[in-house]
Amino acid sequence: MIVLESASIGAKFGGRVPVSDTRAARELYEFGPFRVDAAREMLLRDDNPIPLPPKAFQVLLVLLRNNQELVTKDDLMKEVWPDTFVEETNLSRNIFLLRKALGESPQEHRYILTVPGRGYRLAETVRLVPEQDLSIVSSTQTNIRVELTESTPRRWLPYAISVAVVSLGAIAAVLWFVRSRPTRLTAKDTVVIADFANSTGDPVFDTTLRQGLSIQLTQSPYLGLISDERVQHTLKLMGRPADTRLTPEVARGVCERTGGAAILEPSIAKLGTAYVLGLRARNCRNGDVLDEEQAQAAKKEDVISILSQLAGKLRNRLGESLPAIDQHNTPLSEATTSSLDALRAYSLGWQSTFGPAGAGEAVPFFERAIELDPNFVSAYAMLGRVYQDMGENALAADNTTKAYRLRDRTSDPEKFFIESNYHLTVTGDLEKARQVAELWGRTYPRDNRPYALLSFTYQDLGRYDNSIEAGKTAIEIDRDLAPGYANLAWAYVLSDRLSEAERTIRQAEERNLEFPDLYILLYDIAFLKDDQPGMQRAVQMAIGKAGGEHWIAQRETDVLAFSGRVKEARLKSQHAIQLAQHAGQPERAALYQSGVAAREALFGNTSEARLFATSALRSSKDRDVEYGAAFALLLIRDEATAKPILADLEKRFPEDTFVKFSYLPTLRAISALNHGNPEQALHELEPEAPYDFQIAGSWAGFFGDMYPVYIRGMAQLALRDGNAAAVEFQKLIDHRGIVASDPIGALAILRQAQALAIAGQKEQSEQTWQHFFSLWANADPDTPILKSARSEHASSH
Repeated sequence: MIVLESASIGAKFGGRVPVSDTRAARELYEFGPFRVDAAREMLLRDDNPIPLPPKAFQVLLVLLRNNQELVTKDDLMKEVWPDTFVEETNLSRNIFLLRKALGESPQEHRYILTVPGRGYRLAETVRLVPEQDLSIVSSTQTNIRVELTESTPRRWLPYAISVAVVSLGAIAAVLWFVRSRPTRLTAKDTVVIADFANSTGDPVFDTTLRQGLSIQLTQSPYLGLISDERVQHTLKLMGRPADTRLTPEVARGVCERTGGAAILEPSIAKLGTAYVLGLRARNCRNGDVLDEEQAQAAKKEDVISILSQLAGKLRNRLGESLPAIDQHNTPLSEATTSSLDALRAYSLGWQSTFGPAGAGEAVPFFERAIELDPNFVSAYAMLGRVYQDMGENALAADNTTKAYRLRDRTSDPEKFFIESNYHLTVTGDLEKARQVAELWGRTYPRDNRPYALLSFTYQDLGRYDNSIEAGKTAIEIDRDLAPGYANLAWAYVLSDRLSEAERTIRQAEERNLEFPDLYILLYDIAFLKDDQPGMQRAVQMAIGKAGGEHWIAQRETDVLAFSGRVKEARLKSQHAIQLAQHAGQPERAALYQSGVAAREALFGNTSEARLFATSALRSSKDRDVEYGAAFALLLIRDEATAKPILADLEKRFPEDTFVKFSYLPTLRAISALNHGNPEQALHELEPEAPYDFQIAGSWAGFFGDMYPVYIRGMAQLALRDGNAAAVEFQKLIDHRGIVASDPIGALAILRQAQALAIAGQKEQSEQTWQHFFSLWANADPDTPILKSARSEHASSH
């Protein structure tokens, strides 16, 4: 080892600052304004990559290695095409391309000189950068210590000495070498992907390649990407439209605002019939280049595969281990599609899911992607997710099933997404959905999606504390994740922790986040606090919002029915149903109809219950639609119509948590009560007991929550066990956050009065009777259940 020490005019370094790592040595050359990286086959000028075909690059490399010496045409051809006979015209063609890349004109050959009849040589002096063997060991204000390993070529000793001899330019060069090495990101750093600099003139690459790169890098458990939703939200905060093009400058602004560490600046350029792709990683705080990669695709159809290769190299150079890359690196053509046009349609659909018109705007784009590539797994998966968000459950299940069958043709994170949604949407097996989401979260701890999904799934299971923790984790990963705030706020409401729900909503509002659930959350919280002005404000906020208007209109019907204003509620429901139909959501409309049928049956309005149930079943065979309709039909004792529905539910949903442990037990219990067998009803409800406080699968239609508990209480009333019945009805009264404005909450008060009377608690019973009559002071007097209640109360006094 040779050790050189010299006075220093540089800054102080803390400890050893390596110029290189443990990788194999790399050849770095400089001549004129150009820099050449042999290992990565990159030609750069002012840190900007210059497209160059592989053979032209090899020609340049031979000339560089001979440093201003003549290289004959024969030697060049032997070096560049060692195992192949080629015509001299091939060499001439690559010399022409090389000169063009270097900016030479036909009249002036500044860098490459032709020696007539012999060959070529470089006109510029070549400087070899001994990057691998030079490192700064330590430095103080007075000296700098430099080491050269024994492998350092002795001919570079004068260069090293010049560094040690206090030359400002030399020290600057050393520092530049330090900065030029790829900087490894940490497991906490996040990255923003800029839009591709597309100089090809082909619009198919616009948005498409960025989406492809994002999908490819999302496979990394190590890298953390700023989500597209967060990017669009940040652009709004910057006073820019959400669809602003992410130039490097704009992307850097987004990166700084989101606390990111780096931006990726991708590019694609045309070179003859070939395409040159480049990736540059840049520190978003100081603008330093962290790494650069470049590769060439021979034809347009190869661009996607070359992009995959570049992404894999970048992941490694930014710090991800090779074993991790090997384990999670499905080629983009397999992870998505080999069709650029299909990927472009998918990209447009993906962008539309965050648009102001709502997720429904994305449907035609995903459908177009599938039309162009019938095996495009991610397009099926996203179409299923969008339909689920729209309440179109049958369409959601159909597309999610197609994605599930093709799931082996996609990336690991996409498989997790598909499998978890499949169990939520198709099989309904909530425990399997939970297990998949938990494994997803452990494998990709920087992805917010598994935690958002877990928060939602835990609510379905009635595990609200777990839902709260998962919701908090999702927000910690992405502070601008609107669904994360929605799930967390819902978990608080369902746990009757209204102040914390309001605080969560305020946090979302402070970040200018909006989501469809927001209006319902505000409306429900205001209802639970008996805040009439707050309810009206929520209604006004929902007007004109995609999906929000008909959803909150249906919620208003529940509030009307909760106070016994059944006729007004019925008319309002018709309005909500029409709004959903006009919005192109027939299944959501059928879900509303099914919920109204259940409500009318609970109130004893037989003809109306049958009418709404029949209409719902004509429109949809959705699981929750069938449950609501069957619930209504059994309450009005139409066993003949309801029986085939039970058989269909059992046949089509053998693994479904709701069907197995809630829907079928509840429906069978009602049937047992109809046949005068309350003991059998209680037996049928035994499997449901662990799920008493879960929310129903029909969340989009606002019915079904704690219905099994209500039916269990009715069975206890039939057995004249007042104390046991009172326990069940008290569950509904105590868990107002779950029941919310569902009229079953009001009926629980009536049934509690009956239970307490049977139990001999006359004073408490009378207080509860008066509570109910006060609540229904403005109720429709001809409502059957009210007439029956007044008659029963009068006879008991």
